[in-house]
This record gives sequence, C-alpha cells and structure tokens, in this order.
Amino acid sequence: MAETTTELPNIVEITDVGPCRKKIKIEIPAATVQENLGSALDTLLMRAELPGFRPGHAPKRLIEKKFGTMIRKQAKDELVGAAFNKVVQEHKLRLVGDPLAEDLATIEPIMGKPLIFEIDVEVVPEFELPATEGLDIKKPQLEVTEEMVGKEVDKICLTEGSLEERPTPEPGDYVTGHAKLSDSNDTAKVFFESDGIVVQLPAADGGGKGMIVGLMVDDLATQIGTVKVGEKVTVKTKGPENHENEAIRGVDLLIEYVPSRADRIIPAKLEDLAARVGFTNADGMRDAVRNRLRQRVIIDQQSAMRGQVMKHLIEKTEMPLPERLTSDQAGRTLQRHRMELMYRGFGPMQVEERIAQLRRQSSAEAMVYLKSMFIMEQASEKLGVRVTEQEVGGRITQLAHERNVKPNDMRDELVKTKQINTLYMQIREHKTLDAIIAKSKVTEIPVEEFNKLMTDANKAE
Repeated sequence: MAETTTELPNIVEITDVGPCRKKIKIEIPAATVQENLGSALDTLLMRAELPGFRPGHAPKRLIEKKFGTMIRKQAKDELVGAAFNKVVQEHKLRLVGDPLAEDLATIEPIMGKPLIFEIDVEVVPEFELPATEGLDIKKPQLEVTEEMVGKEVDKICLTEGSLEERPTPEPGDYVTGHAKLSDSNDTAKVFFESDGIVVQLPAADGGGKGMIVGLMVDDLATQIGTVKVGEKVTVKTKGPENHENEAIRGVDLLIEYVPSRADRIIPAKLEDLAARVGFTNADGMRDAVRNRLRQRVIIDQQSAMRGQVMKHLIEKTEMPLPERLTSDQAGRTLQRHRMELMYRGFGPMQVEERIAQLRRQSSAEAMVYLKSMFIMEQASEKLGVRVTEQEVGGRITQLAHERNVKPNDMRDELVKTKQINTLYMQIREHKTLDAIIAKSKVTEIPVEEFNKLMTDANKAE
C-alpha cells in the first residue's frame, strides 16, 4: 500500500516494503535546489579569496570550478536532511535504528533539476497492549545459605588473586595474545584484529567449550590443542546467526591466535584479602559478603517476577516484526542483556560468556527479545513511567558496588562504552514491570516448586 501526498515544496511517497519497513521517496523541486545552490555560491562569491583577486571579486566561473564539489555536497546534505526530518515529523514516523539510503552517494543537486532520492527506514510496529492488571505472579522463596557465601568468597578470592606466569598453560589457565578473525574462504577479508586478547583455556570439566574473540566455540579445547607461547593456533567456527556484525553471520570463520604469555590465577588468601580491604578478620568479610548476597537475592526474586510479567506480555501481544534482526537491533539487544547480567551480579567474564551464547541464538529467539523492547516502550508510555537522574545515579552506585569500583569510574565506563542509555532503558523497564507487579496477585512459593513450575511451563511451549 502506498500513501502519496503532495507537500510544499516537496513531493513525498511513503510505501510499506515489509514488516516494520517503509520506503520514503522524496522529490525536492528544481526551484528549491536552485535556491540552495545559488545561496551557497553567492556566499562564497562574497567571501572566497583566490590568488590575484580581491575578496569578493573572483569570477563566478572560477569559484564554481574550485568549490563546486564542496558546494554541491553541502547543498545535498542540507536538502536531504531537512526534507527527511520534515517527513518524519509530519508523518509521525517512529524510527528504529539508522535510515538506509544506498543511492545518496551517487546523486548530486544540479541547477534546474529536481533532487530525487529514496530512503529505507525501520519503524516501531503498531500493536495493542494486553491487560496488565490482576496477573497471577509467583515469587520464589530464596534465602542465603552458607554454601552460597562460601562460593561467593571463593570467587572474590579468585578475582582478587595474583597472576603466576607459566611457560606452558594448562586447562583453566589464561593466555594473552594477538588475534585475527577472517573469512576462512577469503583470508584477505579481515573482520577483527587486535593485541591483548585474553582467552581462558577450557577447563577439563567444561566439555571442551570455550570463548575466543567473543565467539563461543563448542570444541575449542580440541582445536587449539596444547597451546605454547609464541606459536600460532588456528580455530575454525561458523559466524553466529545474530552477531552484531552482519558480515560475520553464517560465514565460515578462521581465528588465528598467537599467545604472547600464559598465566594462572592464584587465589588470594581470605585472611590477607580481608585485611587488604579493611576488615578486621575473615569473618567480617564473610558477613559483608552475606549481606551483599541478601541484596542479590532480593534482585533475583524481583527478576523472577519481572520475567513472568514479560512472558505474559510477549505471549499475549500480537505485532508484526522485521524479517531479520539488523546489526543495530542485535547490538541493542545484546547491550540490554549485558546490562541485566551486570545488574544481577555476574562477573565480567561470565557476562561475556553469556553474551557469546546469545549471539548463537536462533532468529526466532532473537525476535522475542526485540518484541519485548517494543512492548516495554509502549507500556512505559502508557503507565507514565519516568526515570530520574537520582535513580540513574543509584543504579550506577549499585553496579559499582558489585564490581568493586568507584561509582565515578563506573559512570565513566558506561559513558565510554555507550551503555549509559541502555542503563536508563533498563531502569525504565524495571519500573514499568514493577508497576504491573504492584497490581498483580503475588503468591510466595518454595524455590523448588517455583523451578518446577517454570520448567513445566517452558516444556509446554
């Protein structure tokens, strides 16, 4: 279906070209093009300085010859930008990601001729939210056990441990080196190359699976064999279906890795670590860990209830979805997951391993997450959810506490990695889901019963 409207001064045609995709064709009249080019040229005539001529007295033909390309590029950018923004505003298009215009590089404004171009855009789908009041929500009864405290203490001791360089690494050790990721059928096509890439050799009880350059490889242990510092190893794998870099998806990949050093992490002694971070003894540190886990239990309970609400909204909402996950969408989805894992207390290595697994999920699974993002956008607007700067600061402090870093350093990291907006969206999503939970019927049940309930529900799907 095509919607054609004549606007002054442009002619606009908007056509549906697929789920959530529209093609916008814009024709800017010759008079507008000429006016823009003429204005830019007149400005240069008054200001340009050419050898042998006083400012403002250089011949027009010389100005056109010297600055014509620059004038036309500037005019094109201004004309296209203004026309596109006007269409978006007047037709109330809610864009998703960046617009795509393959022909813009080949067109240029010409005196006496209209400027015609096409832009493809992705838009937020139209849909109706299901009922969000009176939902039946189960809250698992979670408690902090001494076993949990012990495991968390062991993890902290490992994280705060020291590196012991080793001539020959063994399973579970870490190697650091140079990695190059390329197309195995065309090694000249390099997707990624960098020094300082850390790889943990798959542990003996890990089934041989491991991660390298952000990719999960099921038989990494078999492929790399016995690693030696300075000797190149090669790993072959298939590009994940939903990698942020679309050029990698489904491609036969070759990873060349040369380790420059190998290390084993020697866990810090609890007594030494406790004293180092300001506790009088190991028991004091254990108490602090226990309190942190109690806070994490509350987060886990809330996450479990939020998950039920989200599942209900996804199952009860019908909407058209894009035919495939674009790189922008995949990137936003993975950033969203990364932030949620950080919020729940997962360590950096655990986070990246989970993200590597998510890159391998099917398109159908990935689309579920994209659908949830659209749902949350509309639900937050409907419920009038707003996020304050104080709430953002509080969440940053919480993340910093989990990572044992200063809040200012945590904020700087989020800004540097362009995750601060993802954090804002996470807070808004949590507040939206919590608002729905507040109007639901919440029943506390033992964790074993809760886990069985969730397992049976997943099997029934």
